[in-house]
Amino acid sequence: MTYAIQDLVIRHVSPLDTAEITELVADAMWDGPVARWLHPDPMMRRRNASRYFEIFVDYAVQYGEVYSTSDAETGRMAGVALWFPLTSLIPPPADYDRRVKEASEDAHDRVLKLDAALEAHHPLDPHHYLAFLAVRPSRQNRGIGGALLDRHHARLDSAGIPAYLEANDPRNRDLYLRHGYQVRTVIDLPDGPPLWAMWRQPMARI
Repeated sequence: MTYAIQDLVIRHVSPLDTAEITELVADAMWDGPVARWLHPDPMMRRRNASRYFEIFVDYAVQYGEVYSTSDAETGRMAGVALWFPLTSLIPPPADYDRRVKEASEDAHDRVLKLDAALEAHHPLDPHHYLAFLAVRPSRQNRGIGGALLDRHHARLDSAGIPAYLEANDPRNRDLYLRHGYQVRTVIDLPDGPPLWAMWRQPMARI
């Protein structure tokens, strides 16, 4: 299915190209604040990014909902959103411990600390969880992230379902604030960057 939003076309991705989604997410996030905290060495960080994010892409393909938009000129994915409908129980990622240890190498202890911090703050109320909103660096600041958010928020608002996410830098936090999220708390990583735990109540649509 396709949806025209602000001159962009948002697809509910099917069939799912996990390799392309993983490549996009890694391209967008390999050098972010949390990634730099996990892997201070840029070469190691870039080398391991695809293996690390592939774990969550595979998980979203199996149990989540994936939306994307493509570049009109090249046909390549320009942005992608990975949502998990946590309105009922879903199993954890398959073989997570082994895969994340192989993907993180020397950063494994920090990955465990990150996972523990996120889990400690994750709400128990039924909601949809935005695990990743990724826009290819060359296509950022063009409204793609906002359009991807609006696509899923329309569904959540119609169904009366809240949303939750963790923002990993002030720019992303401000984007989510503009889309109806509120900061619940700040998650402090040991000697690392802050994460903003954010919650969005469903909105009435006229």
